[in-house]
Amino acid sequence: MKELFKIGHFGIYIFGVTIVAGMLAGLLIMMREAKRKGMDKNKMLDLATYTIIVSIIGARAYYILAFDFPYYLKNPIEIFYIRNGGLSIQGGLIAGVLFALWYTKKNKIFFWKAADAFAPGIIMGQAIGRIGCDVFGIPMERIYPWGVKINNQILHPVQIYEMLLNLILFTYLWRSRGKLKYNGELFIKYIMGFSMNRAIVEFFRSNPMVIQPFTIAHVTSLFIIIAAFLGGRSIREKQRVANEIPSNDYVKVSIFEYMLIFGIGAVGTLIYYSLY
Repeated sequence: MKELFKIGHFGIYIFGVTIVAGMLAGLLIMMREAKRKGMDKNKMLDLATYTIIVSIIGARAYYILAFDFPYYLKNPIEIFYIRNGGLSIQGGLIAGVLFALWYTKKNKIFFWKAADAFAPGIIMGQAIGRIGCDVFGIPMERIYPWGVKINNQILHPVQIYEMLLNLILFTYLWRSRGKLKYNGELFIKYIMGFSMNRAIVEFFRSNPMVIQPFTIAHVTSLFIIIAAFLGGRSIREKQRVANEIPSNDYVKVSIFEYMLIFGIGAVGTLIYYSLY
């Protein structure tokens, strides 16, 4: 993991910096959307904060169980060395959703309305956080100019692939905020879109195989997409019967917002290639 500098004996790593930056950007977007939807900002901030913590724990747990369990079984102390790497975004997503379902029910918050408010912020946070990740792709069969040289090999910069795909998904979600047919639609689109992005990028990474060329992450993405698709249909039908209509209002993506999204992608790419 790339170390930026030290404070005493404590190292500050690029992955940690981009993760924190992604969380802060995501929170700002979440809170803006919660305000636009007329939701209690304090409740939404509490929900977001607790969900982030649970998601980090879930991301670590899923990585340990699904990707390298024999190693951690032999070296249990390594479970706590998160700065050495080993977080599964899919595991964090699953844990975060399950926790949020419980928390919103306990605190009488309409989960699907809150989920729609959070969806754009989550994918933006993931896009920014991916910049500092040091899990590189497989070697390029043909050498392309955007390849990154690591240990005398030219590898696929999968971090950049995923960042750009996530920014495209963010743009789509940001444009769709005021056109919802049911509460939860934006979140369902996020779940399915991100899982598709992850599946695409996975073809350029090396992870435990299930059936060549499909990995554990492909299987996880498939299950998430199926569950989201079926869940979305069920939610839409229940809300139609209950006559629950989303409180859409007119939203327009400004030129400045498009430029900001493009700028995040450009700056993220420059930071990445300046480090590697």
